[in-house]
Amino acid sequence: MQVGAAVENSLRTSNFPGQFKHLFTYCRNRGDEVVALAENQKTTSAAVGVVRYPLGRGNNPDMHPWAQEFESKVIRAEAAAKAAQQLKEAGFEPDVILGHPGWGETLLLKAVFPKAKLVCLMEYFYRAEGFDMGFDPEFSKPSLEEHARLLSKNANLLLAMEAMDYGVSPTPFQASTMPDWVKGKLRVIHEGVDTALCKPDAQAVIELPDRGVSVRAGDEVLTFVVRNLEPVRGYHIFMRALPEIMARRPDLKVFIVGGDGVSYGSRPESGSYRARYLSEVAAWLDPKRVFFLGKVPHNIFVRLMQVTRCHVYLTYPFVLSWSVLEAMSCGALVVGSRTAPVTDVIKDHDNGLLVDFFDTEGLAAKVCEVLENPKAYESLRRRARETVLERFDLETVSLPAYAQLLDDASAL
Repeated sequence: MQVGAAVENSLRTSNFPGQFKHLFTYCRNRGDEVVALAENQKTTSAAVGVVRYPLGRGNNPDMHPWAQEFESKVIRAEAAAKAAQQLKEAGFEPDVILGHPGWGETLLLKAVFPKAKLVCLMEYFYRAEGFDMGFDPEFSKPSLEEHARLLSKNANLLLAMEAMDYGVSPTPFQASTMPDWVKGKLRVIHEGVDTALCKPDAQAVIELPDRGVSVRAGDEVLTFVVRNLEPVRGYHIFMRALPEIMARRPDLKVFIVGGDGVSYGSRPESGSYRARYLSEVAAWLDPKRVFFLGKVPHNIFVRLMQVTRCHVYLTYPFVLSWSVLEAMSCGALVVGSRTAPVTDVIKDHDNGLLVDFFDTEGLAAKVCEVLENPKAYESLRRRARETVLERFDLETVSLPAYAQLLDDASAL
């Protein structure tokens, strides 16, 4: 079978193939002819079977600002379609195209390959209310301009839904955000967790020589990890709970991972959310016990999850982070927010603990309870890893399910 894997999700990773990394190799190893389309970026290295394309232009500065979101999708769609046309002229005719439609690249691929079946990774469909937008009363309700940008995002996704033969969503909640008319095309398959890499290690150590810090599995360590430190992922809630946690646990060391940018939601008026919410509580924190690590390599993240005594994961109702599943796979005890899609994965007092998203006092109390009595939660740690092995293991669950989806699409 010929599989065209399009496209690189450039906002998730600077390297092809984003969510399709393992599937790309899996399909090639089973004998499929796989070609990938990916945006040309200086930070990426060449890879066999990857065709890179440049963007022909940027946004038109005279374009209506409410239409620029969709224009950017069309610009990417044009670039991907021209690269696909060159592949077609060279004799490549895919049976199935697998793509992430979020940035527009899949829009015109069936115009180039009308006989191919299109499978789209549908991570999330935006709503003006009921999910992430308007969830947090601390922030003003979405403006008319924000509504317009949201509708422009959805316009691209709706075209993808119309064109696709199958859609795939990582979690039941994320699938539930899609319009009713498209749900018959959807399957729920997570991209998968490398459980052989993300596993418990009683010998794991984290060292920060420049700060004179060394911690190992069993030490009193609290972790909070996100791509960027921002409200959508509950950074403000975590920081407001931290003074009470640290006051009650004088030997605790806290490791916070995440950048100063914004992955989701609105940007702050000035500066960063990291600085804003740190300034709220800095007077009550011991800087010798709180370590902001910025963005870290994946192997360092894994070691943190092997070391941590308690890991906090908070989110608005939105896309589930890979990090929480990898944390569970490492045997971390996760205290998560009682929000979708966290509740798709964590069952309270079974494989983790849940608290209301806005309950800073409850969060502090729950975290302190875990820190004080780690042995009482060993069964939850074991169940956390078992959950990932049973439902999200890359080799035994996700890759076979994805491969079956591609085979089913090819047979339509």
